[in-house]
Amino acid sequence: MKLWYGGKIYTMIEEGDWVEAVVTDNGRIVATGDTQDLYSAYKDRILEEHNLKGSVMYPGFTDSHLHIMGHGERLMRLDLMFMKSAEEVKQALSQYAEQVEPGDWIVGDGWNENQWVDKRIIHKNELDEISTDHPIMLTRVCRHALLANSKAIELAGVSANTHDPQGGVIVKDEFGEPTGYFHDQAQDLIKEAMPEVTPQYLEKAAELAVKDMHAYGLVGGHSEDLNYYGGFKKTLDAFQNTIDGEKVKFRAHLLVHHGVIEDVDREGMGFKKGSEYVELGALKIFSDGALGGRTAWLKEEYADDSGNYGVAIHTKEELTELVLKARKRNMPVAVHAIGDGAAEAVINVLSEHPLKTGERDRLIHAQILNPSLIERMKNLNIILDIQPTFVASDFPWVIDRLGHMRLKTAYSWKTLIDSGIICAGGSDAPIEEINPLLGIRAAVERRASYDHQVYQAEERLSVFEAISLYTKGSAHAIGREHTQGVIAPGYTADFTVLDRDLFTVKSHELAEATVVLTVVDEDIMYQRF
Repeated sequence: MKLWYGGKIYTMIEEGDWVEAVVTDNGRIVATGDTQDLYSAYKDRILEEHNLKGSVMYPGFTDSHLHIMGHGERLMRLDLMFMKSAEEVKQALSQYAEQVEPGDWIVGDGWNENQWVDKRIIHKNELDEISTDHPIMLTRVCRHALLANSKAIELAGVSANTHDPQGGVIVKDEFGEPTGYFHDQAQDLIKEAMPEVTPQYLEKAAELAVKDMHAYGLVGGHSEDLNYYGGFKKTLDAFQNTIDGEKVKFRAHLLVHHGVIEDVDREGMGFKKGSEYVELGALKIFSDGALGGRTAWLKEEYADDSGNYGVAIHTKEELTELVLKARKRNMPVAVHAIGDGAAEAVINVLSEHPLKTGERDRLIHAQILNPSLIERMKNLNIILDIQPTFVASDFPWVIDRLGHMRLKTAYSWKTLIDSGIICAGGSDAPIEEINPLLGIRAAVERRASYDHQVYQAEERLSVFEAISLYTKGSAHAIGREHTQGVIAPGYTADFTVLDRDLFTVKSHELAEATVVLTVVDEDIMYQRF
């Protein structure tokens, strides 16, 4: 047995509820209460004592939506996320090209023209000025668009005669020539031309990502990676080899993209199959794109792009067929739906084909939801997977996309929670920063990182509600609310220990807290000192 004491321990069962100490055994919480009482009751069986030395313990934070392999890749690739102009990106690419072996791909992640002083899209000709020998592929921050140079386009076999794939757009100029800008499903044309990654590459990406997540206090994450790296089995093996449950413990819940569901069948696996640390989750479906590239599917046209309603990735018939694939396997679905048009389409199908196992379907992002959609969701066994940092990164430019009137139905986290709809909190890393404290602060403050203004103050969450997104909310998302997400007897001994009390600091200081310990299965996976 292990005794954890010497600091304030928030159980998160109810707001303000805390204890002095916790006793754990075999990865589970045995008891909570006063330090002296627990020591007296279990002193003959306590083998380890962990003095928190004034630090503050919370239930282990879990990111409810991210891309673990993608986050690892971001740590391995050229990071464009914090660059402030197209010229800065091009300069970084030129320097990076000097270090790359002849003929190798130059890959960058995270560019965002909305954060640039010159809000424009880089043309393939500009990338060609950097290199015509190296294929260049730059993924936009939302991962719903990419830029490619002529060499990459040539290798992909794309030309003026190539038609847009279903759910994607190849942007072309007035002469019908590709400009190098690819949206949503059209990205696959470029990505499929890239060399297949090795198992060693995947294991390195997973290792870097998990190590980084531990350092940010994360004990687990719900990830979607299994359709992008050379096959289901290859990617799953990389996760299982990295998160071995002994040296490395991390609770990876892996959503299953519909493109690999038959591979899951062939391997004799299914929903919640795997190990204690690497298990399969719901069937992942994309129903639209993203607001940044104006491909999120809206019921009304974009305010800054007349006639554009976004992109429906699937027809109603295709979406229904995918949901039925999940239902035949007794699986819930986790559907990416940013726009209200996409959300309505998904809600229609889920209403017609409800899951009968008691598990919850998941609507991922759910950024634009009108009152009628919220009312309909109350009658569905569904959870919303939200990313609070989108408020910090999307404002103020998103106002131009949606207009002030429609904005009243967007990013409405407080309205959703007050409506009784359970919400889980994630980062969508590598699209956003992995640090859960940034998400907690964004949910509480709703302050934009661009102009530092507060937007939709009425939708701010309390600190308790914000932390709950990453603890109880994430547990509810996968049906683990009776074993994860709070500090109570019978629950997993997963803890995030910080150097300060998030309930007493000023809101702007929430993200300044430092992780002291990350504990998974009562084993310390990260220790600051």
